[in-house]
Order: sequence, then structure tokens, then C-alpha cells
Amino acid sequence: MTTDSECLALTQNLRRRGAIVLAVFALVWAFAGGSGISAVGVSVTIGVLAAAVTVVAVVLAFRGGAGPASRMVRLPEKWNRGVGMVNMAELVAIFVVIAASNASGHPELIPPGICLVVGLHFFPLARLFDQWQYKWTAAFLTAVAVAGLVVAATGTTMETVRVVVGLGAALVLWASSFHVAVRG
Repeated sequence: MTTDSECLALTQNLRRRGAIVLAVFALVWAFAGGSGISAVGVSVTIGVLAAAVTVVAVVLAFRGGAGPASRMVRLPEKWNRGVGMVNMAELVAIFVVIAASNASGHPELIPPGICLVVGLHFFPLARLFDQWQYKWTAAFLTAVAVAGLVVAATGTTMETVRVVVGLGAALVLWASSFHVAVRG
């Protein structure tokens, strides 16, 4: 049987880790998006700003901007096994997206395809972590992926697709990170 203090510690730990993971992956997406910008100064500026935003998100996650948890998470039975399965399925789907995009001669579809997979994996994570915010993360990442597919369909460059998807996904993940860190 778990005590209230154990539940509180687990709640705070899961939210802190979630905010940090979201912020770090936002940084990765921002770097990917910035890599599509040919103006070196702009690309470097985006990288520096991305690093700064990520540091702020991590500091907030450790600081616990909202103070004590206002609501304890209610984790389903064997939630950690479910998380592992969702993350493994995400990883396999990402490799399938990369292989299929390259095999079909459409590498420009890799960023929106990966973004779609990442977005969709947040739907089950919302339930498994008892974080309703992840449903919004899933919806907005899916919208970014669709925008990337639309941009790719217009025949623009791979770089443009990378900018749209990378920076869009970064913004969604940072917003989620800040929300989880500050609001719980």
C-alpha cells in the first residue's frame, strides 16, 4: 500500500521528468528546424534561443513553479509496461517512416512522418501518465505534421519542410513542457 507522501513524490517526479523530456526533445526539433535555414546567423541564433528556452524549462521543472501538486496522478495498473510498449512502437514506427520515405524517393516526408508518429504516441501516454495535457500535445503535433505534409506536397525544398516541422514541433513541445512544469 502506498502512502500519500509516496504518491506525492511519484506525481512530482513524473511531472518533473515529463517536463524535462519534453524540453529536451523540443531542443532537438528546434535544431532540426534551424538546420533547414541557409542563413548561418539566423540558424545559430535559433540554436542559441532554443538552448536558452530549454534551460528555462528544465529549471522550472526542477523548481516546480506551481508549488505542490494540486492533483495526484492516477496511474493505471502496469502503467510503466504500457509506457515501454508505446515508446517501443513509436521507435519502430519512426524507423518505418525513415525507411519508407527513403525507399520511395521522398526523404522530405521524414520530418512530418516522424512528427506524426511522435504526436500520435502522446494519445496513449496521456492516459498512461494521467496527464490530460498530452492530448493537446498530440493534437498540436499532429497538426504540425499535417502542415509539414501540405508544405511538402507544394513541392518546396526539404529544408523548408524541416523548418516548418522542426520549429513547429519545438514550439508545441516547449509549451507542453512549461505547462507541465508550472501547472502540473
